[in-house]
Amino acid sequence: MRGGGMVHFEPRPAGVCFLLGAGPLYGWAADKRPGDFLIAADGGYAYAVEAGWTPDLLLGDFDSLGRVPDAAGTLVLPREKDDTDMLAAAREGLKRGFSTFYILGGTGGRMDHTLANIQLLAFLADAGAVGYLFAEHNVLRLLRAGEVRYPAGLTGYVSVLAYGGAARGVCIEGLKYPMQNGEMTPSFPIGTSNEFLGAPARVAVGEGSVLLIYPRAEAQA
Repeated sequence: MRGGGMVHFEPRPAGVCFLLGAGPLYGWAADKRPGDFLIAADGGYAYAVEAGWTPDLLLGDFDSLGRVPDAAGTLVLPREKDDTDMLAAAREGLKRGFSTFYILGGTGGRMDHTLANIQLLAFLADAGAVGYLFAEHNVLRLLRAGEVRYPAGLTGYVSVLAYGGAARGVCIEGLKYPMQNGEMTPSFPIGTSNEFLGAPARVAVGEGSVLLIYPRAEAQA
């Protein structure tokens, strides 16, 4: 199963909600463990069937799949609605008490869908949860008014980009390009291509949000 521990630089909590979309999986796999929950959104069901995964919940308007599956635990949504199928899936995960979400099949294909799923990370942050978006070469994660600590031994790059407005009180420690109590804005990508040095590291933001972008090589256990 490619993907292994999925995000080895942050401890994997007990109880992860997987959201499976209709975009390419790029070899990522749902590392589903006891206590986890898998929601297939519309065309994501086809990937689940192909991979032999059994969703705990299947939902969508099924315009991508082209049919409503005859499967237990299916929630049919109207085609004309405000929520995307992936956002509806995230709402269902939140209702069930999950606070960590791994989003697969959420990039590639249509650019508007990819951008909507990046915005989904902000929706989850608004709800007090954290989402990880698994793309072809990267893993994306939104950090809002908090910190992430990294263990020693990591190498490769990490980008730290302001998202949704100015990010203030930004501290970057243990990386090649440090920052103390800095400010980042969406119009100046100063945090692109920072680097792990193998030492313990920390990224923190006091106000606002930053998008953390990890390379795939560093995101696989």
